[in-house]
Amino acid sequence: MKEYAVYKGDELLGIGTAEELAEKFNVRPQTIRFWSAPSYQKRGTGERGGYKIAILLEDDEDDE
Repeated sequence: MKEYAVYKGDELLGIGTAEELAEKFNVRPQTIRFWSAPSYQKRGTGERGGYKIAILLEDDEDDE
């Protein structure tokens, strides 16, 4: 199962699946996946870096 880490700036806000984080932040799971897109993450850099971004975490185990 894919897990994400959500950050705002340098602050870690949460770790979990897209569904778990969507519930925590009151957004849709698709939004969490969108936050992990490189094109979205470019928006959150620079002076206006107040965006939440999601980083897809590496999965060390094989999904069965």
